[in-house]
Amino acid sequence: MGDDELSEIRKKRMAQLQQQAGDQQAMQDELERQQRLKSQIQMVLMQVLEPDARERLNTIRLTKPDFASAVEQQLVMLAQSGRLRQKITDAQLKELLRQFAPAKRDYSITRK
Repeated sequence: MGDDELSEIRKKRMAQLQQQAGDQQAMQDELERQQRLKSQIQMVLMQVLEPDARERLNTIRLTKPDFASAVEQQLVMLAQSGRLRQKITDAQLKELLRQFAPAKRDYSITRK
């Protein structure tokens, strides 16, 4: 191997390492952004939900995380648009959950 080949290999390896470092930094930045967004959502929820309602939403998150996230997004949008005048109680959250929940299908099986 000549010096030119070795220097070329070193340059390629150095470029590859720099690319990996850039990718790691981008992933780290994305994680930090997601954490900030999550903490902002939690702060808004603490302001608009009473403790019982917040506890109910956390319980729902354990069983249906996607549904809970969708409900949280809706609550944050309502709060940001100014449509919430007071804190949401547990009973009000139950009603909102009924509205957001997809309709259940009723199955009937008949045997012959």
